[in-house]
Amino acid sequence: MSKIPLIIKREYFSRVRKKSFIVMSILGPLLIAGLMIMVIWMGMAENENQKLIVVDDLKPAFAPLKTKSNINIRFDYSDMELSEAKKLLYNSDYTGILYIPHNILHANTAQLFFLKQPSVMVQRSIENKVESIVEVLKLKKYKIKKEDFYNVKTNFRLNPILYKESGKEEVINKENAYVGFAFGFFIYMFIFLYGVQVMRGVIEEKTSRIVEVIISSVKPFELMMGKIIGIAMVGITQLLIWIALTVGIVTIGQSVFFASNYDAADIVETMQMTSEMKKQVETETSFSTKELIDKNNLIFRINWPLMIGMFMFYFLGGYLLYSALFAAIGSAVDSETDTQQFMLPVSMPLVLAYIMSVFIIENPEGPAAFWFSIIPFTSPVVMMVRIAMGINEGAIWEVVLSMVLLIGTFIFVVWLAGRIYRTGILMYGKKVSYKELWKWLFYKS
Repeated sequence: MSKIPLIIKREYFSRVRKKSFIVMSILGPLLIAGLMIMVIWMGMAENENQKLIVVDDLKPAFAPLKTKSNINIRFDYSDMELSEAKKLLYNSDYTGILYIPHNILHANTAQLFFLKQPSVMVQRSIENKVESIVEVLKLKKYKIKKEDFYNVKTNFRLNPILYKESGKEEVINKENAYVGFAFGFFIYMFIFLYGVQVMRGVIEEKTSRIVEVIISSVKPFELMMGKIIGIAMVGITQLLIWIALTVGIVTIGQSVFFASNYDAADIVETMQMTSEMKKQVETETSFSTKELIDKNNLIFRINWPLMIGMFMFYFLGGYLLYSALFAAIGSAVDSETDTQQFMLPVSMPLVLAYIMSVFIIENPEGPAAFWFSIIPFTSPVVMMVRIAMGINEGAIWEVVLSMVLLIGTFIFVVWLAGRIYRTGILMYGKKVSYKELWKWLFYKS
């Protein structure tokens, strides 16, 4: 066992010094942060302002749209027929036609003819403006007072609260689960990424016959454990670099690209609003100190020390479990193309855990959530979702059981993988079957 640290050191430094490691450590955060910034920017940005001709079959019912124009959307109310507006469209500076049919109060549908498709945000804005007028027209039609309508109209919300045995209450929100899902996704991604590296490293040493020299001075089990732990340290190093750089790049990107989007003064100046509306917008768009320290803010709802601690445990536990299996697969084959028959049964539980975690967000206390968070092959991903949403004090034993089973299964799987590894690492030119692997488990040293 004294030789394992030497193998770990060799595996670690031989990989972190590679150009590919350095490039991916920098390129990875750039891609992740860039995608995040691009998605937000594309969702918020609009290429051009919309200038729409309003053709109203119920004229002048929708004439109030003129007063709902703003800097992004301008409504020009017209007496034209739809056919006239279509002829005019390509010979004017208008970007589209909003057609209000005569049956809109029954069909609840209008048509938007455009030259270039507007963003989803613009379409939703148009829908909301038309909908507000439709509501007023229906209230008049059915002789309902606006005050009575808004008094009856109810936006109901159910707040789920976890009540613990100690009497402590904890508000449960799906946003918490998505944080756990993100942690689970990183575990899923890095287990595959670095588990496959273990397998490829074993195959490379086996096919180049280097392993024959190495085995003369170390035991196969020591070589396998050193390789697994060394590559695990590489993964942790790269993960920490990715986290630090991604947070830094996103923070800088937000201040550079999106600073203007949160400037309430600019919004108020460019929009036609009453003094009451201006006050409301200023209140809603400003990020006050009180809002930032609100205990219900997502940042404060998550127990970050617990989440990070559990992430490190399940990441290491899951990685060690799966990398032992990947090492066994690598020792049993002569090329990467021969691994397919063994990869599917090994990787399926992890893929299933990732898929099931989406459904477990909807029912974190159901039987599926329990079993998938207890079974060691799926618990590294699923348990992160459950922990993020909050575990009842009476169910803490489930977390402890999950952790104990993961450790126990890892030790058992490493023992099994070691028995396959010691035989397969020196096997050449033979197509291995499951039956052959079973025999290797019982070969005597």
